Amino acid sequence: MLHPRRWLTAGAIAFALSNAAQAAWPERPITLLVPAAPGGTTDISARLIADKLSARLGQQVIVENRAGAAGIIGAQALARAKPDGYTLLMGNIGPNAINYALYKTLPYKPSDFAPVTLVISVPNVLVVNEASPARTVADLRAEARRDPSKVSFGSSGAGQSPHLSAELFKQRAGISGTHVPYKGAGPAVAALLGQQFTFMIDNLPSSMPYIQSGKLRALAVTSDKRLAELPDVPTMAEAGVKDMVVTAWFGLVAPAGTPKDVIDKLYAATRDVVQSPGIRDRFKAMGGQAGGNTPAEFSVFIDQERGRWKQIVDAAGLAREQ
Repeated sequence: MLHPRRWLTAGAIAFALSNAAQAAWPERPITLLVPAAPGGTTDISARLIADKLSARLGQQVIVENRAGAAGIIGAQALARAKPDGYTLLMGNIGPNAINYALYKTLPYKPSDFAPVTLVISVPNVLVVNEASPARTVADLRAEARRDPSKVSFGSSGAGQSPHLSAELFKQRAGISGTHVPYKGAGPAVAALLGQQFTFMIDNLPSSMPYIQSGKLRALAVTSDKRLAELPDVPTMAEAGVKDMVVTAWFGLVAPAGTPKDVIDKLYAATRDVVQSPGIRDRFKAMGGQAGGNTPAEFSVFIDQERGRWKQIVDAAGLAREQ
């Protein structure tokens, strides 16, 4: 039998080794899950910060797309991941806020996640194909009212902010239309470029290049003020659609139980990356605003967003089975 002092020594050594292991994080590559297809804001923002984070943390940050089911597949994968700081999620307004109200059952819950920091927030934009006869929101409303059966709208997936924004737009504008969901903004934008549906309310970054090239026409933005990047595009209020301010957001989330010192290191590195002039300017050019709030602040923000979208979903009667 070991002497009690030897037991104490062994325990102290194990504790020291555990602390040293945490202090050494990260010792291997980190996987950043994106719960959407390539080409959307979730994917764009994740890839913009991944290399910068790799440089700051001294380990590769690998972006892995887990698209499908309104972000549920990616969020569930994170909820099941080991809470060691080596698997993260580029969370967003869909799976981390809207879904709790939209779906009666989900394979994850808010307490499964540890918020790290907001990365970027962006307005949404109402867009149509360049060949559309609609040059204003009023034109689109008139077109929709003439023949509602021919009106359809695309989105990056059921439950994502583009989908809910379009549902709100339908309510506020007094029109109807058939929803056509895709597995991310990239495929949805490609379908709109191919004139597969009438209109889309998209997160601005994924539509911005096509607006600038003239392939898509922006009719209104969901911000409360016009954007410097699109000075000729009115707000929804200016276009005659009241109470239609929507901001989409994207941020880093870790599995619940991830050590606090790992969360703190990850937060500090991400904050420095998103607040760096290069990334901040890239986000601004996309029509977005850089984040960088603390884990506690981000947690409170997500809680508030869940409550806000529950009111919207309940009022619209949009709740459904998964």
